[in-house]
Amino acid sequence: MELRLTKAILVAALSAFCLMVAYGNLADYGSNYTFVRHVLSMDTTFPGNGLMSRAVTDPLAWQLAYAGIIATEAASGILLGIGALTMLARLRAPTADFERAKRLVYLGATLAFLLWFFGFMVVAGEYFAMWQSKDWNGQEAAFRFYVAVLGVLLLVALPEPDAGRR
Repeated sequence: MELRLTKAILVAALSAFCLMVAYGNLADYGSNYTFVRHVLSMDTTFPGNGLMSRAVTDPLAWQLAYAGIIATEAASGILLGIGALTMLARLRAPTADFERAKRLVYLGATLAFLLWFFGFMVVAGEYFAMWQSKDWNGQEAAFRFYVAVLGVLLLVALPEPDAGRR
């Protein structure tokens, strides 16, 4: 029972984090939009780097990318939140029922991982050379985020101990 409760609480905390990040991006739209604009335009990477042909300088593309980031954060938070509530509702359910309650957690955590690992580390960090920027490098924050997501995901994915074996 304690392990199930722990899983549900950690998923709820991860949901709250994703939703707070999405809210923060909406509430302080300009600051984080500026981040996206600089990363995509590659205007603070090393001067004369050979990757500048990848730069995106279209403001509509910046807006769409930022909207996609916010939507993914919100969707992750919502899926994780519903997953946490479903897990809480099935705390005392048979093992198979509790395992099924984890489905939305897997989807939400996968979305969050894709955003912060693939989106920020692979696309922004490597494709758009965000690592070259002293001012607009979000890789350390993204690393903390996706490692937290992975930690919760791994815990949730642990099979439930069979209640009959205790």
